[in-house]
Amino acid sequence: MMKLKFKIQQYQTDAVENVVKVFNGQPNKGLAEYVVDKGKTYEKDNGKLIEVKNIHFEEDSTGYKNGDIVLTKDELLKNIHQVQTENNIRLSNEVVDKLGHCQLDVEMETGTGKTYVYIKSMFELNKLYGWTKFIVVVPSVAIREGVKKSFDITVDHFMEHYGKKARYFIYNSNNLNQIDTFSQSGDISVMIINTQAFNTSLKEGAKNAAARIIYSVRDEFGSRRPIDVISANHPIIILDEPQKMGGAATQTALARFNPLFTLNYSATHKETHNPVYVLDALDAYNQKLVKKIEVVGFELKHLKGTDSYMYLEDIVLSKTEAPKARLEIEVKHANNIKREVKNLGVGDDLFYVSNELEQYRGYTISDIHIDTMDSSHSTVSFSNGKMMYIKDVYGDISADHKARIQIRETIKAHFRKEASLFKRGIKTLSLFFLDEVANYRKYDEDGQQMLGRYGEIFEQEYRAELNNNQNMFDADYMSYLGSISTHETHAGYFSIDKKGRSVNSDIKGKSEQSDDISAYDLILKNKERLLSFDEPVRFIFSHSALREGWDNPNVFQICSLRQSNSATQKRQEVGRGLRLCVDQYGVRMDAEILPDEVHSVNKLTVIASEGYASFVTDLQKEIKADLYDRPTKADIDFFIGKVLFSNECKKYTVSKEDAQEIVFQLRMNGYMLNSTCKCNRILINN
Repeated sequence: MMKLKFKIQQYQTDAVENVVKVFNGQPNKGLAEYVVDKGKTYEKDNGKLIEVKNIHFEEDSTGYKNGDIVLTKDELLKNIHQVQTENNIRLSNEVVDKLGHCQLDVEMETGTGKTYVYIKSMFELNKLYGWTKFIVVVPSVAIREGVKKSFDITVDHFMEHYGKKARYFIYNSNNLNQIDTFSQSGDISVMIINTQAFNTSLKEGAKNAAARIIYSVRDEFGSRRPIDVISANHPIIILDEPQKMGGAATQTALARFNPLFTLNYSATHKETHNPVYVLDALDAYNQKLVKKIEVVGFELKHLKGTDSYMYLEDIVLSKTEAPKARLEIEVKHANNIKREVKNLGVGDDLFYVSNELEQYRGYTISDIHIDTMDSSHSTVSFSNGKMMYIKDVYGDISADHKARIQIRETIKAHFRKEASLFKRGIKTLSLFFLDEVANYRKYDEDGQQMLGRYGEIFEQEYRAELNNNQNMFDADYMSYLGSISTHETHAGYFSIDKKGRSVNSDIKGKSEQSDDISAYDLILKNKERLLSFDEPVRFIFSHSALREGWDNPNVFQICSLRQSNSATQKRQEVGRGLRLCVDQYGVRMDAEILPDEVHSVNKLTVIASEGYASFVTDLQKEIKADLYDRPTKADIDFFIGKVLFSNECKKYTVSKEDAQEIVFQLRMNGYMLNSTCKCNRILINN
């Protein structure tokens, strides 16, 4: 079976080092012994449970907790400022210490390995300072499973580099004894917990009884409260996606864990604490750490029931024939009217092609223009003055037909990408986001699963596209396609209700897992199997359950079948496919492996539910809003040759020697470069 390969990458090492540098000066005495509260012991007496008094525990009551931080707040702030200055991050005014001694922010774009980074940070914090107890807190079950999977697949990698393994487990209120093991272990120990397991009101009658277990005295747990046993470990808390845990109730609940300090990891921090590392979307793209994004959008025009329907799917080029417009129109038959795709050239009259449907009278193709710079700007013109760009849709279009077009375009993009990557040993996956689960999966009167209309549309369009591409691709690739059944090549991951039926995902994450255990295991737990050519699933359908916390490096197409969604949702959905792909040996296709091809191979195609321009504009606004606002970097080369103005309005041109002194003084005194202008003038402010 494939095994994902991991290697040391400098940007990830930098993120780890920036965290550990905050504690420079802290002695390596982070492992402290204490006596674990073992609770009460009972024995049966005539069928009744009687508490056994005066029990004395020996070695089995010894626990190990994180020793306290001896650095003062001023010393921590000095270290934080040092890290921020070295990394061109705006200086914090104070140490934020609502959850432990400090709260450090690490910003990493989706797909750049933040889970790997915080796992490695645990090993480094243990190595340098001796701390062993960590709790990873996540906002959903999907993210929790993704984190657990990351621990699973990195065990050997970290064993190779640190000579030890971390003990990790998912908190389960039905298996509280794991908490005792967590407390008594002297090794790196990690508890993974989702907020739904502890985020609840403690008032009488409050909802979410399962979450109250952690705060209640449990007979099966020696009449102890789980939260008391956990908090005695003084754990380091890691918040994965902290922007989803900013509510007052959640913050109060987190404080009950008695954290030593808190580390926040996200691509989109909403609240700033003490930032120590920034790798935003622009950095990630420029450093070739994520896929390049291309968007296929659809412009809907003249949406009137009386208009003729036309969809310009593509323009087909040939070495022997003139260009053809691949145009979907309505065609009259004896008993009905069907929408069909036709390859048409200059001079073809849609009135006759449609078998004389009146709405196409006057639509004769007069010109097919190919834009060699940007194919999306290629056009088809008609004799009545109408003109269409590729992906334009004219006329009356239902939601189902719009979805059909999107599904068709996704399958086409999938085949193109898959054919190009097959010989490289890279499997191609496509991901669909649905507006309603029932559109893909429904149930008959006996409760048996059936395909919804989008599932049916997918299978129809898949077969049609497969037939259209017979003998168009390499023989080995065509043989691979022939080995996969249409029904087996798509699967869904959805939340379930109490009856075990697929439902729309609860935005608050209350629904926990898929009703189809095999799909759940394949999509969420067995990433390696999904990446293998032996696994037939290539197309995955989801509601919001996979919108965050799950990603797969070989997702190359993402299709949003929602009628409308927010800019934030768009970015979350796009984020599922940003990670660089891997081959059948688990080797990541990064800039080291493909120095000149990294973005030609790693290209994510987004099939949007609206026009290209509106989708891109919304996505760019969302990304721009989240870009870190850095001060201009004050390095030596920047200053040389510039004109510097002093407070006395005197000016002089900066030499190399002067530039070195300026940079030194700026860094020593915590100054940042405030502004520059095109005329080479610099104004320095505090």
